[in-house]
Amino acid sequence: MAPVPDPNNVGGGAKRDEATTKVPSKDPKKKDDKKEDDLSEEDLELKQNLELYVERVQDPNPELQKAALESMRQEIRASTSSMTSVPKPLKFLRPHYGTLKELHKNMADSDLKKLLADILSVLALTMSAEGERESLGYRLTGSGGDIGSWGHEYVRNLAGEIAEEYTMRQSEEASIEDLMDLVKQIVAFHMKHNAETEAVDLLMDVEDLDLLLAHVDRTNFRRTCNYLTSSAKFLPGPDDMLVLDIAYMIYMKFEEYPNALQVALFLDNMQYVKQVFTSCTDLLRKKQFCYMISRHGITVELDSEMVADKDDRDMLQDIVNNTKLSEGYLTLARDIEVMEAKTPEDIYKAHLLDGRASSSPSVDSARQNLAATFVNAFVNAGFGQDKLMTVPSDAASGTAGNWLFKNKEHGKTSAAASLGMILLWDVDAGLTQLDKYFHSTDNPVLAGALLGVGINNCGIKSDCDPALALLGEYVDNEDSSVRIGAIMGLGIAYAGSQNDQLRSSLSPILNDAKAPLDVIAFAALSLGMIYVGSCNEEVAQSIIFALMDRSEAQLGDALTRFLPLGLGLLYLGKQQESVEATAEVSKTFNEKIRKYCDMTLLSCAYAGTGNVLKVQDLLAQCGEHLEKGDIHQGPAVLGIAMVAMSEELGLDMAIRSLERVLQYGEQNIRRAVPLALGLLCISNPKVNVMDTLSRLSHDTDSEVAMAAIISLGLIGAGTNNARIAGMLRNLSSYYYKDASLLFCVRIAQGFVHMGKGLLTLSPFHSERLLLSPTALAGIVTLLHACLDMKSIILGKYHYVLYFIVLAMQPRMMLTVDENLKPISVPVRVGQAVDVVGQAGRPKTITGFQTHSTPVLLAAGERAELATDKYIPLSPILEGFIILKENPDYREE
Repeated sequence: MAPVPDPNNVGGGAKRDEATTKVPSKDPKKKDDKKEDDLSEEDLELKQNLELYVERVQDPNPELQKAALESMRQEIRASTSSMTSVPKPLKFLRPHYGTLKELHKNMADSDLKKLLADILSVLALTMSAEGERESLGYRLTGSGGDIGSWGHEYVRNLAGEIAEEYTMRQSEEASIEDLMDLVKQIVAFHMKHNAETEAVDLLMDVEDLDLLLAHVDRTNFRRTCNYLTSSAKFLPGPDDMLVLDIAYMIYMKFEEYPNALQVALFLDNMQYVKQVFTSCTDLLRKKQFCYMISRHGITVELDSEMVADKDDRDMLQDIVNNTKLSEGYLTLARDIEVMEAKTPEDIYKAHLLDGRASSSPSVDSARQNLAATFVNAFVNAGFGQDKLMTVPSDAASGTAGNWLFKNKEHGKTSAAASLGMILLWDVDAGLTQLDKYFHSTDNPVLAGALLGVGINNCGIKSDCDPALALLGEYVDNEDSSVRIGAIMGLGIAYAGSQNDQLRSSLSPILNDAKAPLDVIAFAALSLGMIYVGSCNEEVAQSIIFALMDRSEAQLGDALTRFLPLGLGLLYLGKQQESVEATAEVSKTFNEKIRKYCDMTLLSCAYAGTGNVLKVQDLLAQCGEHLEKGDIHQGPAVLGIAMVAMSEELGLDMAIRSLERVLQYGEQNIRRAVPLALGLLCISNPKVNVMDTLSRLSHDTDSEVAMAAIISLGLIGAGTNNARIAGMLRNLSSYYYKDASLLFCVRIAQGFVHMGKGLLTLSPFHSERLLLSPTALAGIVTLLHACLDMKSIILGKYHYVLYFIVLAMQPRMMLTVDENLKPISVPVRVGQAVDVVGQAGRPKTITGFQTHSTPVLLAAGERAELATDKYIPLSPILEGFIILKENPDYREE
């Protein structure tokens, strides 16, 4: 068996080494001469020495044997340092491998036999046949000793063989103790030699990650944890959670609390969150934790164990409740100088188009005014002023009152609610401004005011619960539009809070025989929002009964799809165990809704997990060609995006799969594909997706075109992307006669310029590690509504668009000092680079520019401080970052 030339070896060194692998010529005598000639003198000497040792080992005299083995060992060890080619001693010993194996078999047990086993173990590295695991076998019978002295490649090879052996022994249920001793040695070796990733891989193979805790130290724990958290996305359950548990423990061991908190939030483990607070004693750091929790959007009540002092606790609870968000957002807006209110006309930029569209008289003016209402609300979201709703009414024109009444009945609901959006996060001002509509006798206006209060309180929690106090009494109003306003408002204001008081007031509606279908649908949806990801049994029961009580005719209604969605939201991202019982029950539903419910539950339960098998299941559903009446393929297509959106690789693959689905799918599937693309790249306008959507926005099927237009808005949401803005402007002139499509174009324009370019809709934060459940719930609800545009968004339930407020977050990085006052420091902002498992200390960002805070972060960007004067209290610079002065800093 001739040695294989090593592919890594380049240049002259290889020539000499590989002289021995030339094709044998016919005449054996000649061959030998040639071989001898090609070897240099020292190689020749080495070869003869080794052959001599092999002969001596077979000598009956144990003294001689021992000396020969020792010399052989020395030779091999001296040469294993470089691994670019097969070491010469191993090469020259190849022909004698069989002889030595025989010898080992026939030797009596002694130290010599062990020595020989050690040497054979190394020789097996290049000699043994695939799958024999000889190297490992000899290692286990050998004399032990330091494993690293034989070189890295040997250790790597052993690790591979151990994994195979382990799997085999597990199936035979044999003892694995001797293997585990070896594993401990290998892990210790890897951890000392900067090969953390290999140590982790080996321990995953032998299912014993707890060993890591003993081997990590200050120098390598960060790289180890980085690898653990990033590999979690590719592991099947329950391994993924196990890996994160270990990462959490390692971070806690080295008091790296911000990272530990992130992992705890990822695991959604409140015990862990509490532990981070109780282990950390520094109040400033606790403030930073509170900012992280508030960005994640979950409700946490701090208790006396977490923060001892009452005043401190109130201050920290304020941060968790997100009360500082509005102030920080406006600081950013002033800094970037975009406080000036914009009108819908500023967004449409009609003057840039050719004459026909802009000059034509407005066709369906109520519909256009409604579109302007939404555009105005999205663009001025959170700025507290605009030119339609907040203008003082006693001005010469008196427009404020007027704008509200430029909308028809249900249009007034959205108009009044838009005030809540403009005053987003600023609760005091919001309630003051909305108060005037509470005295209105016009039901749609009252409904809009109720919804406005909910929007205004979105993500902001408060001890006095203003939203509950104001909206609670209207939940059982006799007018159904007012009820929907109140119910939807509560769903938005208390999303993720798991507030039991709300459950007791909303659950009865679900099972009330007299309640109209739309009220029931919104009640189910709001309960799903409030208990998002909580797997709450009682809520699930109520929604299941409500679904079972629906008549055949009602099941055909567009709004019925909100019932399974409310049910799915309860299990958002919680994977199989939690959802199994409910999925079983859903098999008993009426066949009209059964499959729809199944798909919705499956896609919600695995949302954001990146589970490949589930993506395959959902793709299989999309491949079927069915009759017209079936609607369950829509949620299956959205499900592909929901599951695959968690990591870059799965995301790109999903985009490619959806291209195929577009080509071969039936009409109802094609209508959902643009929405799925919109979810995959939300607030992240990728050029290939942009082009696909642009193509689909001229589709012959108007539903596909509408979905594509809305998705163009979603992928550009809050980015002010000029290319998308241009596309939408052209579409507005293309569709100027079609009121419905024009309405969609306007909504998309509002999305793209959302918050004048300061907001993002991406549910991921903390460098795409954490997924905010409430944000995803808001987006998914909007997308499910878009599956039936005509009856929901173009019908009288257009205010469903406001559910998107749950995902709206400032895409800023704002630095504050120890008293939480904004300070300006230089930071570098650039494209984030994935440095997991790379050697040394690679740069984490590339192509950066230096700005002074506050700064905007686009999708895939990362910031780092450009000064040593301050130390950030969180390793991930997003949102509010507290800086403390660096005591070692010296002015230059």
